[in-house]
Amino acid sequence: MKIFIRIIFSLVIVFYSLIVLAQRDYPSRPVTIVVPFASGGVTDVVARLYAQHLTKRMDSTFYVENKPGAGGTVGTDYVARATPDGYTLGIFLDSNTIAPALYANLGSDPIKDFTLITMIAEGQHIIVANPSFPPNTLKELIDYIKSKPGEPYASTGQGTAQHLGMELIKLKSGIDITHVPYKGGGQAITDLVGGQVKFGMLGLAPSLPYIKSGKLKAIAVTGQKRSNLLPNTPTVSETLPGVYTLQWFGVVAPAGLSMQIQQKLLQEINAISKEPEVRQRLANIGLDASLNTSSADFYSFMLKDLAKWPPLVKAAGIKPE
Repeated sequence: MKIFIRIIFSLVIVFYSLIVLAQRDYPSRPVTIVVPFASGGVTDVVARLYAQHLTKRMDSTFYVENKPGAGGTVGTDYVARATPDGYTLGIFLDSNTIAPALYANLGSDPIKDFTLITMIAEGQHIIVANPSFPPNTLKELIDYIKSKPGEPYASTGQGTAQHLGMELIKLKSGIDITHVPYKGGGQAITDLVGGQVKFGMLGLAPSLPYIKSGKLKAIAVTGQKRSNLLPNTPTVSETLPGVYTLQWFGVVAPAGLSMQIQQKLLQEINAISKEPEVRQRLANIGLDASLNTSSADFYSFMLKDLAKWPPLVKAAGIKPE
């Protein structure tokens, strides 16, 4: 019996030593960063930027794998089911806190099923309008719609952050507007420029070229402060205090990731976010790097964002497609 106990004890020591060694040498093989949307979008661009710099800093290949489908839930659930060894990471964004308010049966829980490592970038959405649309400010827009209720507005899709952002403004201002959902920002911009719909809420980055060329006009940005890219464009909260929405991105891993690997990734990612080249490339697509964001900060932010959307979804009667 004593010999058996010694053998078991020895095996436990060996197993523990192997785990510690693996964590110390992390990463010793390629790391996958799962993006839950197709390539080419802002989420993909952000993920590839960080993958490139993680590869340089950590002396191992970090590569992006796109797993689109079901509004991002396919890729997100894939990460949740992966082994928590640090070799499968994922990108979270605003849709990860909106989805639980829309869908009753998600495959994964954004808090319980993931290790939240750190936020990496933040941006904002923007209300834009065709130049022929009379209002030039959010106050003028609210007053105009109160005199002409039912005005249609464009968003990038049903249940997206832009849709919910506009519905939040609708709820807080008491205006009557009609949602026109598009399959992404490209067609929405085309119809806004063409005048088929007069105004809408879109992503800041894809809207910028059209604003600068005069094909669209900026009404208001949705962040808590004005954008450095459009410093003369007011925020929504300057007209409706306390009303704001953010576009954001963070890095996650499956639940159960060791603290050693979590801290190593946190340290490296935060260092990358401070690099001038990274900050400039993010600024070029309308984003700010999230600096010195801890895992605890990320958890706190997620909990607040998760609590924000259900009352709005219920009040606005929003249904998923």
